[in-house]
Amino acid sequence: MLRTIRQYLLVPLSGIALCLIALSFHNVAEAADWPQWRGPNRDGTWNEKGIVQKFATPQLPIRWRAKIANGYSGPTVADDRVYVTDRLASPAQLERVHCFDAMTGKPIWSYEYKCKYERFEHRDGPRASVTIDDNRAYSLGAMGHLFCFDAAKGDVLWSRNLNAEYKIKMPIWAIAASPLVEGELVIVQIGGRDNACLIAFDKVTGRERWRALDDRASYSAPIMIEQAGKRVLVCWTGDRVAGLNPLTGQLYWQHPFKPSRMVINVPTPVFQDGYLFVSSFYDGSLLLKVNPAELTVAKVWRRKGASERETDSLHCMISTPVLQGEHIYGVDSYGELRCLDLYTGDRIWESLDAVPKARWANIHMVRHEDNIWMFNESGELIISKLSPRGFHEISRAKLIKPTKGQLNRGVCWSHPAFAYKHVYIRNDEELICADLSAKD
Repeated sequence: MLRTIRQYLLVPLSGIALCLIALSFHNVAEAADWPQWRGPNRDGTWNEKGIVQKFATPQLPIRWRAKIANGYSGPTVADDRVYVTDRLASPAQLERVHCFDAMTGKPIWSYEYKCKYERFEHRDGPRASVTIDDNRAYSLGAMGHLFCFDAAKGDVLWSRNLNAEYKIKMPIWAIAASPLVEGELVIVQIGGRDNACLIAFDKVTGRERWRALDDRASYSAPIMIEQAGKRVLVCWTGDRVAGLNPLTGQLYWQHPFKPSRMVINVPTPVFQDGYLFVSSFYDGSLLLKVNPAELTVAKVWRRKGASERETDSLHCMISTPVLQGEHIYGVDSYGELRCLDLYTGDRIWESLDAVPKARWANIHMVRHEDNIWMFNESGELIISKLSPRGFHEISRAKLIKPTKGQLNRGVCWSHPAFAYKHVYIRNDEELICADLSAKD
């Protein structure tokens, strides 16, 4: 499109033509990719303009559908393409990586490889979202198969069998944290032996550049933050919250988070206004204050209930919380949407309006302007406002049906992608796309 516009700029233009070109530039500038887990910055923020403020129908019209198989991984979107992974259990056990056209759903490429699932539970497909960077697509399978693809063509540029190479201390629900690209490196959390919980590879060649920590792996995706004038890699492992030099793996700071029963750290760490927050199903929540002047952190509070049923503060299972102003909003162990006081962890309110109560009930929350968009495990998309006064639902519509591959009661646990004024989401049968643009 831009090449065509430049050609037109070489000839005289009418007022109408100028307006059309301006609109074209406007649309290009507004379009936004969702190239990795939880969006461009891994912070669950969606910045596109021209988005619908209220749903017109109780069922969102579907733009296109594409057939896929089981998997937990959320789709990612970049350069007009959508990526997602799945698994076939028979006649052979295969993991697959798919690429579709973002506007039509037409298959562009697929790659499959043999992958026998063993030594973990809930064997219903890959967990980690594909990460897109510089026309490369990085996928990490449940057993630790790491691939770097040409994002447009699907050619394998390099691959590593991390379980074979690093003898992974396999988590009970397998490898789940999505790869993180930082500079010239792609960083993964796998829980390998010999100080290889975290490993950084050259993103172009696949050569190991560093390894760090002898911790067990968690399911929580690492993030990048700015602290004391430096880029800091923050990873919540199975044993601690750690800040590292992303270029070398050097440990800058750490704070213990030992599990009382088992590693079940799933939500992504949340960093907002100098506060770092994590929350676990069995072990409650921890809030750290990140020192802006030096590479240290300090505990603000740590709260934990008697059990996952008798919770204190917040015990998250899958959903990543939202920090907003002086409050934390998150989903507790049985689907209770809660508001906490940021500075104390005290509960201000609780609501069961966003998702039916059930063990591990889940909502994925994404910030868009002043609203919080929620995708719940019932397959509903909700536009809401969250405040200390309560949960205010603006609009709700059905998006996709729950399926029983991920959990027998039927759920949608995968994180949606928001890109090009559309939403992309999957269950265990299909990947779908729905238009969210405001109609003039």
